[in-house]
Amino acid sequence: MRIAINALFWASPATGSGQYVRHLVHHLAEVSPELELALVAPRHVSLADAPPGVGALPLDGPLAGNVGKLLAEQQLMPAAARRLGADLIHVPYFAPPWRRPLPVVVTIHDLIPLLLPAYRGGFLVRAYTAWVAYAARRADRIVTDSHASARDIIARLRVPPERVQVVYLAAEARFRPAPRESDTELQALRRRLGLPGDYLLYLGGFDRRKQVPELLRAYACSGLASQGLALVIGGRLPDADTPFSPDPRRLVAELGLADAVHLLGWVDEADKPALYRGARAFCFPSAYEGFGLPPLEAIACGTPAVIGCGSSLEEVAGPGALAVPPGDVEALAEALRRLAEDDALHARLRASGLAHAATFSWAATARQTAAAYCEVAGG
Repeated sequence: MRIAINALFWASPATGSGQYVRHLVHHLAEVSPELELALVAPRHVSLADAPPGVGALPLDGPLAGNVGKLLAEQQLMPAAARRLGADLIHVPYFAPPWRRPLPVVVTIHDLIPLLLPAYRGGFLVRAYTAWVAYAARRADRIVTDSHASARDIIARLRVPPERVQVVYLAAEARFRPAPRESDTELQALRRRLGLPGDYLLYLGGFDRRKQVPELLRAYACSGLASQGLALVIGGRLPDADTPFSPDPRRLVAELGLADAVHLLGWVDEADKPALYRGARAFCFPSAYEGFGLPPLEAIACGTPAVIGCGSSLEEVAGPGALAVPPGDVEALAEALRRLAEDDALHARLRASGLAHAATFSWAATARQTAAAYCEVAGG
């Protein structure tokens, strides 16, 4: 069976879509060698590091900018897949083609542009979202990352439940626990980044749904700063302080937390496992996630989490986390205190989280995705 995969984000590994397509293709090549995989992308997207045996089909044409992206997604990629003799097209992000010369599988990670008003954008963005939402209703199979996202897709896109399939993502194998006293990687990271001895950790974006202002206020009223437990915040800081992306530096100053909050800025992927392992707890009180990989990475490293409830995070972090309602600063502060002060609770969540994280794997993701291909293409 020959599968044409939209690889527009292949050369963007810092994005969620880029990470997904890379992990999926590498593991499909390992667990399903009988599949003929071909990456299809505009010529300016480098496909040079595709796994051995995976084909690459560069597209020619005026593909720069948003108009070029739309042309590639809707016309050039489907036509190229047909010329390639593919049995199926997989679009690994929310942009399936409206016309389907071949069966189409689309992965929809979340419906944030449809569900959250602040993320809908201007007229052109809303028009694009409406277009791909309509196209998704025509897809032969919609793969999504969680049951929470599946419920949203079924309700909002009005597609039959039997055409929606949940396939979990996974943390990479490098996210694993290590004894702190012999964790040389963590010790080196502490020296290089100037990390405090004991800290809570947030790692992610700063857009409004991530609830970073609420985390800072909860930390301020928890009293943990006075007990010597710092808060470390990692992620590319906003270029401007706006209602959509509040700059944490302003609130840190207003709350008098400059000595207790450490703002790391962008964190290199290679540093993340040790950064998770060194934390007393991982804080991720997001109001909405289609999957939410950081809490899974944290509990896979043996670090319990505090998460926002109401979307996919309870499903993903499971028994390795305490869940609090998004926006409830008092509940968040209490959860932080409990994980900081209750060693028995911490140990229980750590053990349960490690066992839960072990049930996720990219090999399983690839096998289930390959099974979807076979079902859709009739193989």
